[in-house]
Amino acid sequence: MDKIAVLIPCYNESATIEKVVKDFKREIPEAVIYVYDNNSSDGTDEIARAAGAVVRYERHQGKGNVIRRMFRDIDALCYIMADGDDTYPASEAKEMARLVLEEQADMVVGDRLSSTYFTENKRPFHNFGNSLVRFSINHIFKTKNNDIMTGYRAMSYQFVKTFPVISKGFEIETEMSIHAAQKNLLVRNHVIEYKDRPEGSESKLNTFSDGFKVIGTILKLFRTYKPLQFFSYIAVVLMIIGVGFLVPVIDTYIKTGLVDRFPTLIVCCFVILTSIIAFFSGLILETINWKNRQDFEMNLIKVDTLKKLLEKDR
Repeated sequence: MDKIAVLIPCYNESATIEKVVKDFKREIPEAVIYVYDNNSSDGTDEIARAAGAVVRYERHQGKGNVIRRMFRDIDALCYIMADGDDTYPASEAKEMARLVLEEQADMVVGDRLSSTYFTENKRPFHNFGNSLVRFSINHIFKTKNNDIMTGYRAMSYQFVKTFPVISKGFEIETEMSIHAAQKNLLVRNHVIEYKDRPEGSESKLNTFSDGFKVIGTILKLFRTYKPLQFFSYIAVVLMIIGVGFLVPVIDTYIKTGLVDRFPTLIVCCFVILTSIIAFFSGLILETINWKNRQDFEMNLIKVDTLKKLLEKDR
């Protein structure tokens, strides 16, 4: 079991990976640097290996798939995850690791948005998207995360081994943030200086397609983690529509004793019935979700016990 493992998922980062590996080796020499190559075609793996990293491979394309493999393969007391594009400062890794190892943080978020991100990042839609995602998640899940989509994080053994990776791509960071919020894990924000990619290094993130995936992930996790609230919104909207169209029908019946719009009456009744079903579906799923949280807490105890056993074998 490693004390500190630096995890660097890579896809065609030959322009920057050597510097990234050497920076982390200089800043935290006690750490093991793992570079997971995700089908690069530019020699990223050989450059990383020559720089002193342990190079492994994930053939299933997508950042989420790479992180799933990393979390399954590696045992460490503290994990530091960074990108291979040299946008995150390795100089902050030691302090982020300290917050995990000494102050029992489950996840430390490298907060770009409170420092230089909006001036360094030259893509305005990325800036808007980051702000929108941060507001949405903090509002829905009642958290105070300053940067939801940062790729620079430090995590505990307990977090990594209990985090179910579902996302396949860049929406993985959003999933991690929501998981930590819903499971009441200790998250610390640590401000970092962000710098944009150097010349010759190209982003693999597509502003619109990946942005829509992130929004879809938020909605799916909102439905999964807060089902009563999610389905209550649906129930309220359907009830307003059903009652709104039903009132004129009832008003006509009271005045004339006749129902002159039977199709409207029937549809309204079905809409109101659907509203009631949606509410009770949310109620049932909320009960199941509460049971899942209880099971998660028990699983945390098991993982903590395993961690102590692995520490003794170090």
